[in-house]
Amino acid sequence: MPANTIEENQYRSPISDGDQVWLFGYGSLIFKVDFSYLESKPASIRGWSRRFWQGSHDHRGTENNPGRVVTLIESPDAVCGGVAFLVESAVFNHLDVREKNGYLRFTTELTFSDGTHDKGLVYIATPDNEAYLGEANECDIAQQICCAKGTSGPNRDYLIELAGALRGLGLNDRHVFDIELHLRQIIEDGSSP
Repeated sequence: MPANTIEENQYRSPISDGDQVWLFGYGSLIFKVDFSYLESKPASIRGWSRRFWQGSHDHRGTENNPGRVVTLIESPDAVCGGVAFLVESAVFNHLDVREKNGYLRFTTELTFSDGTHDKGLVYIATPDNEAYLGEANECDIAQQICCAKGTSGPNRDYLIELAGALRGLGLNDRHVFDIELHLRQIIEDGSSP
């Protein structure tokens, strides 16, 4: 699958004009809300884990020096916390461009913090996209994040802002926090560029 998924998303998951849809954010959509929404509230999805396994050749890195951003990996017993946004269909014109680097829209069951449920959409970068980097240990991921920068800024800012947003939501994500710890150690040791 090509890295640019704009047309694929519009073909696979058409949304009718005027529809209102829940969108689940688990990465940058939590801390960089550059779209309009009608309502937002904490939510989670079952069967998925947040992982820094997707390459970023545009926003947080380049073709020659890709950054790493989060995607979701199937994990049967996992629960991934984040934020659900109720958005109007027109918002996807912007979001499909923002999430074009390998992310596809999927429908999923959301559980809101009050225990209620609803269907929503989530962007997931699957292993078959050209930008997928895959699994690596947290120290190596931190080193790559430390050295990458794209049009949206340094990759390290993405990691630090995501970790802060998760803490603000009261969520404990060992994977994200371990990478953040390694990154801060790299910076403290002065071994970052």
